[in-house]
Amino acid sequence: MIEISHIQKKFGDRTILEDISAVMEAGKCNLIIGTSGSGKTVLTKCMVGLFKPDQGQILFNGQDMHGMDDKDRKELRRQIGMLFQGNALFDSMTVEENVVFPLDMFTAMSRSEKKKRVNEVLARVNLPDAHKKYPAEISGGMKKRVGIARSIVLNPQYLFCDEPNSGLDPQTSMVIDQLIQDITKEFNITTIVVTHDMNSVMEIGDHILYLHQGRKQWEGNNKEIIFSKDELLNKFIFASEFLQDAKNMRMLESEKK
Repeated sequence: MIEISHIQKKFGDRTILEDISAVMEAGKCNLIIGTSGSGKTVLTKCMVGLFKPDQGQILFNGQDMHGMDDKDRKELRRQIGMLFQGNALFDSMTVEENVVFPLDMFTAMSRSEKKKRVNEVLARVNLPDAHKKYPAEISGGMKKRVGIARSIVLNPQYLFCDEPNSGLDPQTSMVIDQLIQDITKEFNITTIVVTHDMNSVMEIGDHILYLHQGRKQWEGNNKEIIFSKDELLNKFIFASEFLQDAKNMRMLESEKK
């Protein structure tokens, strides 16, 4: 679990985050949504320790990240997996070499142990035969799955996903969403997904935090979001053609009452 408590962040005279509090629960996909410039990226960077809040706390299972000593903070970062928007795979390395990279960096596992672990995570993301391929030889969806495999190879307690469906077609996006959700529940990971994809919001949004101009504007889940009466949230979500059907359904529900 990650608890965000009264976070404030400024750059110069500009306030980026203002008094944001929320709880990101284990075993759930916690989504952060909002328009560009709403503070999503800054909040996420505060959560992973790249930025230090001016006020407030980021608590990982009750421990303040920014109050830890270097040793504890390093151990915490080892428990954080990252899925980057652009995958961030090393082009000169094979799929296997990309996935083993964190094991080489952060563990003293033997060669056979590393190979076994790489086989496990590649099988888990349905890539059992891609070990010797290079990123240029595989599709965008496969690259994303390699990124997921690498992000979970250290058995993280926390998984941060930055726009995981960026550049993917709708069908592949659904596969990635389902994989992230399944892994989250299977390993009881606290997963945080920053996204603009309203399909993802409706499919895997166990907990949704909507930011507007640096403030928490709305909080809820994917069952509640289409029935929200928040005007700013409605304007944001119903801009998606995908949610036009949801809007019509909401109107029908209102007429029945």
